[in-house]
Amino acid sequence: MRLAAQDEPRRRAAERATALARIVEELKADDDIVLGALLYPLLESSLIPEPQAILEFGEPATRIAQEIVRLGHFGTPVHWQPGQALPGAQAEALRKMLLAVVTDARLILIRLADQLHRLRSCKDAPEAERQRIALETREIYAPLANRLGIWQLKWELEDLSFRYLEPDTYKRIAGWLAAKRTDREHYIDEVIGELQGALGDAGIRTIEIAGRPKHIYSIWRKMQRKNLSFEELYDLRAVRILVESVADCYAALGIVHSLRPYIRGEFDDYIATPKENQYRSLHTAVIGPGTLPLEVQIRTLEMHEHAELGLAAHWRYKEGGRAHPAYEQKINWLRQLLEPPTADAARQRQNEPDLLEQMRAEIFEDRVYALSPRGEVIDLPRGATPLDFAYHVHTDLGHRCRGAKVNGRMVPLNQPLVNGDQVEIVTGKQLNPSRDWLVPSLGYLVSQRNRAKVRAWFRKQDEAQNLVQGRQLLERELQRLAIHSVTVEDLLAEFNLADSNALYLALGEGELTVAQIAGAMQRRAKPQDLPSAVARKPVREVGKTGITVDGVGDLLSHFARCCRPVPPEPITGFITLGRGVSIHRGQCPNALRLGIAHPERVIAVDWGQDTGQTFAIDVNVRAYDRRGLVRDISAVLADARINIHSMSTQTNEQDGIADMTIRISVHGLTELSRALARIQGLPNVISARRKA
Repeated sequence: MRLAAQDEPRRRAAERATALARIVEELKADDDIVLGALLYPLLESSLIPEPQAILEFGEPATRIAQEIVRLGHFGTPVHWQPGQALPGAQAEALRKMLLAVVTDARLILIRLADQLHRLRSCKDAPEAERQRIALETREIYAPLANRLGIWQLKWELEDLSFRYLEPDTYKRIAGWLAAKRTDREHYIDEVIGELQGALGDAGIRTIEIAGRPKHIYSIWRKMQRKNLSFEELYDLRAVRILVESVADCYAALGIVHSLRPYIRGEFDDYIATPKENQYRSLHTAVIGPGTLPLEVQIRTLEMHEHAELGLAAHWRYKEGGRAHPAYEQKINWLRQLLEPPTADAARQRQNEPDLLEQMRAEIFEDRVYALSPRGEVIDLPRGATPLDFAYHVHTDLGHRCRGAKVNGRMVPLNQPLVNGDQVEIVTGKQLNPSRDWLVPSLGYLVSQRNRAKVRAWFRKQDEAQNLVQGRQLLERELQRLAIHSVTVEDLLAEFNLADSNALYLALGEGELTVAQIAGAMQRRAKPQDLPSAVARKPVREVGKTGITVDGVGDLLSHFARCCRPVPPEPITGFITLGRGVSIHRGQCPNALRLGIAHPERVIAVDWGQDTGQTFAIDVNVRAYDRRGLVRDISAVLADARINIHSMSTQTNEQDGIADMTIRISVHGLTELSRALARIQGLPNVISARRKA
């Protein structure tokens, strides 16, 4: 009995594998796709290990099967209940995400085939399960097959889902048709043979004559859309004739009307009078064999391609909506990619193995699709973060955001999302957005619209509170960068503000950011003119430090370790005994003391023109000690491409506070400000500032 229980999953997986491979093979897919469809159920059920799969099926087929296993995790929202229609925008987002998350667009064939097999197999499943599968098929997979032009799957996906969702209506229409589908297909074959013979005898060269009986779901949709009874439908059986020229279209129409009596009032000339979307074709209805009504469409190949791929695309007409032109182009590319490959196309794919990856990147480069915990798809701009996700869902959710889990793991709020990520927002009770979220360089919010929401929140706060917070922000930045020479008046002139209150208010409301303040300091800071007792002709030379020294020629120079100046803050030089010129910050206490004691050894210096040079400075970080603190700080600096020279830590065992001194290299104050802001945003960090 135990052996039989183990064999049952294998049997079901083998049956499913065979069914999928047969469906995909009927679509004339290439061998790797067929083998991938055959292998997919075996890998998903863990019935074959990966090394064995590669050995028996090959590496390409194994990669395809693994990708489909991953794709299977993206499906219906968990809250979607039977009988509940999914909003159109959400169904559309789900369809786009399915296209975006695959590395090879052809894998959608296997996903659609699997959905069809699930429908075929759920006849005896519980009612709730059957309804759920049918609903997601109708809302997501059947329209996707329609858009990609996979008509062979589309009609069966629609009919089976309709059968489970509307069983009484389905049976009623099926009874009206009074013939099995295979009988109706034989009827169409008979009509095609008759037309081919008559058109050939008349000397009209046809490119193709094709047709299929209208399926049950399509009949019901047309009855609903046009408010028609079953007896008023004349296109239950239809054929399409493709000819070489417009003249051949009208000649073929004459042949059709000479063969069969036409039904009055059912002729439309969309060639002479195209539809608004430039759709062109001849439509007529005649009495076919067995006195049954038959619709005939006649068009050129160019008209047909325009109807299928151009502005008059069949899917947009049927779905009654308008798509963005760029998305229509993406769908057209995918259609072409899913066409059965020719020998030339197969050789091209072998010669250009990255073609599919390049096409996928080009098609979906501008969007990313993430999932909420309830399975809803959120359509975001490329590079969006968990914080963007929160604000997209609801403004209050963004304001209350305190953290985020992506695929079950806590991540920084500024970590970019990738297609298929499941995002859960951790919230607080109070609305309390951070002004750091407004700093573009910190990467919290990609969307300008979401940054505007944060700015609007700060503007709504009490003006007095904004004044206080703005003052605190400015003082914190001045203290963090250890800048004393730039005055508030300098900043007012930089931003063209009337008074200090206007500056504080702009900072408090988020109209100005600390990054902009740091940039203004960089532009406004100037060297101070210090008295020099050296009476020599000024000569400006650039030493090894990148410092321009006035009046002494090319002397050896070095940065003082006591203050470690950074451009463009004011600097001064002091001639040492045996070590050349020591470069200090203008307000360095040691430099001021030495200048008083030995004024004759003070010289004026300026920053050189080597903008690519870096300067070593010491940074002090205070934080509650925790596991991974050093790693997180190092990662922030590495992401900012800032080199770490040394790092030392002292931890107070009583309060658990760690004092860290880190020597880093930066290009200037703006880079330093950005790095300190990111470090201070880490968990447990109390402060991060330049060491005075």
